[in-house]
Amino acid sequence: MIEIFKTDQDCKVISAEEITKGCWVNMVKPSHEEVELVSSKLNVPVDFIKNALDDDEWSRIEKEDQDVFIIIDFPYMTHDDAGFPIYETIPIGIIMTDNCFVTVSSKETPILEVFKKNKVKGFYTNKKTRFALQILYFISTYYLRYLKQINRKTNEIERELHQSLKNKELYAFLALEKSLVYFTTSLKSNKVVLQKILRMNYVKMYEEDKDLLEDVMIENQQAIEMAETYSSILSGMMDAFASVISNNLNMVMKFLTSVTIILALPTMVASFFGMNVNLPYQNHPYAFVMILIVVFLLSSFTALIFWKKKFF
Repeated sequence: MIEIFKTDQDCKVISAEEITKGCWVNMVKPSHEEVELVSSKLNVPVDFIKNALDDDEWSRIEKEDQDVFIIIDFPYMTHDDAGFPIYETIPIGIIMTDNCFVTVSSKETPILEVFKKNKVKGFYTNKKTRFALQILYFISTYYLRYLKQINRKTNEIERELHQSLKNKELYAFLALEKSLVYFTTSLKSNKVVLQKILRMNYVKMYEEDKDLLEDVMIENQQAIEMAETYSSILSGMMDAFASVISNNLNMVMKFLTSVTIILALPTMVASFFGMNVNLPYQNHPYAFVMILIVVFLLSSFTALIFWKKKFF
């Protein structure tokens, strides 16, 4: 799918029918014909576009003649086979040519929706450097937003784990820890790209653009630190709660074993006096009552011992 946008004189985003100077071309999971069309019209290598559609592509920045090609990872939420939420990252390609600004991705992203709906102040499709930095800024803020969601889910699962004897919550923790690994790896790759933009003359920047780039780098660094902190906490919590679940299970088994032993004493006494042989006091009128008293005393004494040893 190809979408073409352009900002008018009132700084409003409007759709366009053709690729013209100063427009923004948004490509979402484009077909081979659409890739060839954009490549021929903008004189952009096909590999530039196809690389951005590879989910395993690393973040990087390249410059060929006057064209600048940036691949950066952005976060999105999905679910695994068990239904647990997983936050993953996929690349988005940014191509800046002399005439146009092109974005390429294999999935729809809410990051670009805010630009389409004209919700970004100071957004112009013809100001390519600023547009690229604004996208990078929103990507960093989305990392922070998803990291806060992960933290909230961690707290919810933690509350459930206090009384849980199942592995469901641990699997949820594992899914979140996997998400944090994805985030940390992608954020560090994005950091390298941002540092190259700052140090090298890949794109022409004005003073306000440099300020925006510094804000992007601050947000990205904050996201890295948050992801590493949450990952460390989550790893420690998984180890701790695995021990808690194991300990809870041991306590249940200890309780059930104690109850089994206490209930086994009446059965054992009744078995002795139920044998078809001559037994002491078998003709005594209060034999049954005496047996009940013996059973009660044995069970009570055993229960008292177990209670003092905190088996209950």
